[in-house]
Amino acid sequence: MQYGLVFPTTGVHLVPDLAAEAEAAGWDGVFIPDSINIDPKFNAGVPMETHDPWIVLAAVALRTESIRFGTMLTAPSRRRPWKLARELTTLDHLSNGRLILSVGLGALDDQGFGSVGEPVDRKTRVQLLNESLDILNGLWSGKPLNYTGKHFTIDNVAFAPTPVQQPRIPIWIVGVWPHDRSMARAARWDGLITAKSSQSGVFDDITPEDIRAMKNWITEHRTATTPFDIVFESSTPADDSAASIAQPYADVGVTWWLEAFWSPPNDPDAIRERIHAGPPRTIGSTRSFAR
Repeated sequence: MQYGLVFPTTGVHLVPDLAAEAEAAGWDGVFIPDSINIDPKFNAGVPMETHDPWIVLAAVALRTESIRFGTMLTAPSRRRPWKLARELTTLDHLSNGRLILSVGLGALDDQGFGSVGEPVDRKTRVQLLNESLDILNGLWSGKPLNYTGKHFTIDNVAFAPTPVQQPRIPIWIVGVWPHDRSMARAARWDGLITAKSSQSGVFDDITPEDIRAMKNWITEHRTATTPFDIVFESSTPADDSAASIAQPYADVGVTWWLEAFWSPPNDPDAIRERIHAGPPRTIGSTRSFAR
């Protein structure tokens, strides 16, 4: 299992520093939010400090040498896919092939959706996500792309250079268990960001048994034989109990454990304490699996 950190929306100078410290402490990845502006009502009425993720990650690329990085997560439905393809290719080259793209429908508490006129209905956002992924994959091939979708049209466009990583920059996608369409979308690409729905419509906590069921579904339905990641986001204390918390998830197939800092106050000292305590290393886990 590999171990990453999901930093909160925080200082533009601080994130590259934290990424360098994480690399030195033995972490495998760092990830940051991708939002335009979180509605203040979701942050005790206070505007949340927000920065452009690609500029911040460019600084991360230049401050580190081996650690993987990306967003957690990007909503392609509010971006132009050809512009996104160019931005990501540039970051992949800048980092010598260390970028991971994590995608989903996006959280509507981001004012980059309805508050600026972007589509908010789920069906449209799903269509935009699917078309964007097809276009990213096509442009990253370096071959001329002709594409006609409901929302996007491309006429004989070829991109150079292609990404350092081949056949593409890895794409992780939110898969909401137990919904077949959502799981099938993730299975088509390179990784599953695990989520679980409930009858109330909000996400439930995910148990190791849920992870086992998700992995079995992917194994049964995925046709590609390339490596595939199962990504789980949680948090552990900065002490010796961390590994025992993560171990049951490693045992059932999680390949990336992401340590998240979503609960206030998210102060730099608390984040640094968790970074320097090191990853919650488990025993006998795998880095990725293929069908």
